[in-house]
Amino acid sequence: MTARTSARDATPAPPPSEPGVGAPPESGARARTRRAILDAAVTVLSAHHGASLADVAEAAGVGRTTVHRYFAERSDLVAALGADVRERLQEATVRARVEDGPAPKALERLCLEYFELGDRLMLLFDVPQFLSWAGFEEETDSDRVLVRLIQRGQAEGTVDTEADAEWLQNVLWSLLYAAWMQARDYGTPRHTALSSCLHTLRKAMAAS
Repeated sequence: MTARTSARDATPAPPPSEPGVGAPPESGARARTRRAILDAAVTVLSAHHGASLADVAEAAGVGRTTVHRYFAERSDLVAALGADVRERLQEATVRARVEDGPAPKALERLCLEYFELGDRLMLLFDVPQFLSWAGFEEETDSDRVLVRLIQRGQAEGTVDTEADAEWLQNVLWSLLYAAWMQARDYGTPRHTALSSCLHTLRKAMAAS
């Protein structure tokens, strides 16, 4: 996994616990319960990477059998978390309006959006079970959008042309990871960690 592959958009075949292709949408209550389980899993797994489904159930305020109805195995929960991260990355990419204005400003907007997904994205770096998740190494639409944005900046002369676009993509993800670590492990205020990330990004991406 490279720094840029923290989450992937090319969706693998859905696990047994997820609705299949063509299945009717989940009811409102079922969707809310599923969301509560996923959100609780992020909190629990962030604190303890080896947490069980029972731990997740307790944090979600539901019974263990309820969790098992949605996610029969821990691997099913991991796959669902990965798919959820991919979806959130895609939504964040849309919100960043990467086609608007100069490429460096669009890159900063993208970093701002991605930074808010830190808790979820850190799981994909930190929880060993994600190494065997089918979506771990798949390129996403968000990946391709980011590379094209960097290439646009290089064509415009606003982004360093001496570095490969994929290299700069990995630099961006590495800086985000460092900012998340700074906030989580060193108690640095989130806005300070983000400001440091953006400052270094400007220096790293700046055209010569």
